Amino acid sequence: MTYTPPKVWTWDSESGGKFASINRPIAGPTHDKDLPTGKHPLQLHSLATPNGVKVTVMLEELLEAGYGADYDAWFIDINEGDQFSSGFVDVNPNSKIPALFDKSTGVRVFESGAILLYLAEKFRAFLPKDMEGRTETLNWLFWLQGSAPYLGGGFGHFYAYAPEKFEYPINRFAMEAKRQLDVLDRNLEDRRYLAGEAYTIADMATAPWYGALVKGLLYDAADFLDVASYEHVNRWADDVMSRPAYQRGRMVNRAWGEPHEQLKERHDASDFKKISS
Repeated sequence: MTYTPPKVWTWDSESGGKFASINRPIAGPTHDKDLPTGKHPLQLHSLATPNGVKVTVMLEELLEAGYGADYDAWFIDINEGDQFSSGFVDVNPNSKIPALFDKSTGVRVFESGAILLYLAEKFRAFLPKDMEGRTETLNWLFWLQGSAPYLGGGFGHFYAYAPEKFEYPINRFAMEAKRQLDVLDRNLEDRRYLAGEAYTIADMATAPWYGALVKGLLYDAADFLDVASYEHVNRWADDVMSRPAYQRGRMVNRAWGEPHEQLKERHDASDFKKISS
């Protein structure tokens, strides 16, 4: 059936598939509710989606490396509309996870890439200090920030979540997802990590998306996209995702999967022992 757009689009809250109930064409809060706050300077309000995992991995890597980056991670249930509370909107006017508030500076940070950059600069870690290395890291960080919406909102939506399957958008975004995987594979052919031999925020940002994709953890699309053919991406994903800090970070703000992989809220390093015992 051919769709003819109307002259003026209007919102139909009954359409839109799995996430229709949490999508709307306006911004701002829907209800008044303050965000909780814990004892640590860094207050993260998030969910263990790929964008959320980026930040918890970064925080766990900082702690693993001995930096004083202890944090409270509060669970945001996007299906219940927690992201539209007045407190959350104060930290992120875009009502998307993750959102970070740094009590020590009074700074709010939203957008996952901005949070990674903020933490890297605050702690002077996982971002090269020389101009060439810093720029190459930011090249790949911004590449990810621009590319992931095609994988998530594009391919992932139409392949896995849309209420009906349509050939054109699935083909269109599958082509783009594979092109992006090829970009990564070619880059990683002679590099251990995305920006060179050093592990950086670019790797932390990209692994929860493209690493998870080639390891069959996103959209159940590994066969469809023939992800096994991207040899260098797979090698890199194994390297990054096997790191202890990555393994911890992917558990935080997670409320699905195996019980031993779920840490709905994180307030102390000892919280991980509670789910592994």
